Amino acid sequence: MSASITTPVPSPGLLDRERTVASPRFNRWLVPTAALAIHLCIGMAYGFSVFWLPMSKLLQGTDAAVCGSMGFWGHLTTTTCNWTVPSVTHIFEVFIAFLGISAAIWGAWLEHAGPRKAGFIAALCWGGGLVLGGIGVSIHQLWLVILGVGVLGGIGLGLGYISPVSTLIKWFPDRRGLATGFAIMGFGGGAMIGAPLAVALMKQFSATSPQGVAPTLIVMGLLYLVVMSIGAFGFRVPPTGWTPLGWTPKAKGSNAMITDHEVHLNKAMKTPQFWLVWWILCLNVTAGIGVIAMASPMLQDVFGGRLIGLDSGAVLDAGQKAALVAAAGGLVGLISLFNSGGRLFWAALSDYIGRKATYAVFFALGVALYASLPALGHGGAAGLFILAVCVIMTMYGGGFATVPAYLADLFGTQMVGAIHGRLLTAWSVAGVAGPFLIAAIRQTQIDAGIAKNLVYDRTLYILAGLLLVGFILNLLVRPVAAKYRMTPEELAHERALKHEDRIAGDAEHAARGSFGLVGVLAWAAVGIPFLIGVFIALQKAAVLF
Repeated sequence: MSASITTPVPSPGLLDRERTVASPRFNRWLVPTAALAIHLCIGMAYGFSVFWLPMSKLLQGTDAAVCGSMGFWGHLTTTTCNWTVPSVTHIFEVFIAFLGISAAIWGAWLEHAGPRKAGFIAALCWGGGLVLGGIGVSIHQLWLVILGVGVLGGIGLGLGYISPVSTLIKWFPDRRGLATGFAIMGFGGGAMIGAPLAVALMKQFSATSPQGVAPTLIVMGLLYLVVMSIGAFGFRVPPTGWTPLGWTPKAKGSNAMITDHEVHLNKAMKTPQFWLVWWILCLNVTAGIGVIAMASPMLQDVFGGRLIGLDSGAVLDAGQKAALVAAAGGLVGLISLFNSGGRLFWAALSDYIGRKATYAVFFALGVALYASLPALGHGGAAGLFILAVCVIMTMYGGGFATVPAYLADLFGTQMVGAIHGRLLTAWSVAGVAGPFLIAAIRQTQIDAGIAKNLVYDRTLYILAGLLLVGFILNLLVRPVAAKYRMTPEELAHERALKHEDRIAGDAEHAARGSFGLVGVLAWAAVGIPFLIGVFIALQKAAVLF
């Protein structure tokens, strides 16, 4: 008799996807808290501007004659000259670029590896990158800061940003927008928590370290490593075939924009729909970044003394100038708040009106608001001006939160995380090119002798034009053609790569646990810091009223 030989299946490791299958007592509303734990940490990327000025004042007694003529490449390795603010701001451009690059390169791997492994590696990269950046500051080597915070941190940003997307969509087939909105809201809110924390730590450490920058980066890096790791280990995946209790998919054809088929990553990138959505996101982000970059100086230049109850052309003393700067800073606080809140609001709304309709509102309302800002500014309507900017920020954030659900509608859920990763290259392009475009337009007008309170008009009209293009592109989005769908064999192969046969489990009875005390504590752990950040942002904004 011949004996059959079977190869034993290796036991899954602690970080493997198979080890994250939800038990019967698990509750799906715990998954957004894991995502928020990661996104509230990496969202500090938007708050990094608090480091720029302190990083330019690390050394005392520098040679003005030598340092004054030093360019960016000299700043990379100098140990005797202070870095300039423009040279350190390149860190932001680098980690936004690597966010898109890493998400695009490792998105497919992430789908197979699962959210726990991807989230933990993101924690190592983001937290470790900040620690390495702190070491670079302590030895005054800008290249090491850029390598740590920019490159390594940027990889952590990319992996951390997309790690929860496909998992949340699978857990919430009935509320795709709401689920992704909760998670990505955290990215918008991360700066509201992280920036005040960084300022407080720098003040605390300034007595023993120049400007307190190096120890602050190290402490925050270690803190983020711990919090993000907890979030990563909190992830669970549903067994194959799981659905929410009492929910049944809508009848085929009830919404032509929502597919019940799957599209592979490689084929998705060959569809016109992918590139239409790519440009839709890129244009929305470019316009939003334009407002973010201009908000504070625009408010000061357009309204001047009117912000603090004086005539627009009044000559301001030092105290009045400080009050004006504080008022402009209040707008920055409001921007952070509305950027974060808009991510949840618009993404949740998209579940009811559809993703295509939501983006149509973004672009149509955006064109109207951008085009109205010059008139509001010249008319002295500061309140309406600020309100318009805040609404614009909700749509900027809402665009990020709604796009994963848009992709799931078009391409299915099997590889939506990987497709989302490739799409985020649009963010990288907009994040790098947008500020350069805005700065170039502004400077060209200043060089032409246009008054400061008028230089923003043309820029805002150009941004409105970009949104009009986005509106047209969104109208062109149609359901994906049948020729791009996965065949049954391709789908089976993809599921085998994700080891879905090993996580099949009892889909009918899995994840039927109550919310309970664990749910309350988990939401409190992420909700209380977020609310503290909201309170601080409102405090800053109070000077506007």
